[in-house]
Amino acid sequence: MNTDDLINSLSADVAPVRRGTVGRRIALGLAVGALISGAWVVLRFGVRPDLGVAMQGFPFWMKWAYTISLSLAALFMTAQLARPDSQRLRGLWLIAIPAVLLAAVGATELIRTPQTEWLAMWLGHSWQQCPWRVLGLAMPIFAGLLWSFRRLAPTRLRAAGAAAGLAAGAFAATVYCLHCPEVSAIFVLTWYSLGILLATALGALIGPRLLRW
Repeated sequence: MNTDDLINSLSADVAPVRRGTVGRRIALGLAVGALISGAWVVLRFGVRPDLGVAMQGFPFWMKWAYTISLSLAALFMTAQLARPDSQRLRGLWLIAIPAVLLAAVGATELIRTPQTEWLAMWLGHSWQQCPWRVLGLAMPIFAGLLWSFRRLAPTRLRAAGAAAGLAAGAFAATVYCLHCPEVSAIFVLTWYSLGILLATALGALIGPRLLRW
């Protein structure tokens, strides 16, 4: 039997995959993980009491614009890497856009603020807890994405793990905004991003082990 005959024989009884299956699978894993992380924020940390007022101001939406746009860019990569034909990764540059825009906002804040207040803006009140909380909140979302990958066919396992970690970290940071009262762009750019990077690094580290098929 030649190669073409073998391929035809193996694929003869395989049902075609419905359009959008990859996206639905990833969305389901993401949604379940995000619900768990959201419940964790509400029960463990508590929603900030002035959330309604905060949502009327620029800082809250600045944080959400950063984390949500980063989440979507990471999710776009995750969906590509869930397929076996992911040798050429498209749209990688999209990840840089939210960080550059937030850095521009942070630079504007620094220009308008006396230098004596820069350290307080950068550290806020929770810089020591923020990255670790984002990392912890990312774990249920990361687990949900890994569950999604188990029924898919990633071949670049380290890259897929890193993309899933990045998406999980960014979505976790989005959820954490419901609790976090920090308002400085440089705080978000530093400490939120550190938590997201920790989740990305963890995903790259354990991705090859957990995604092997």
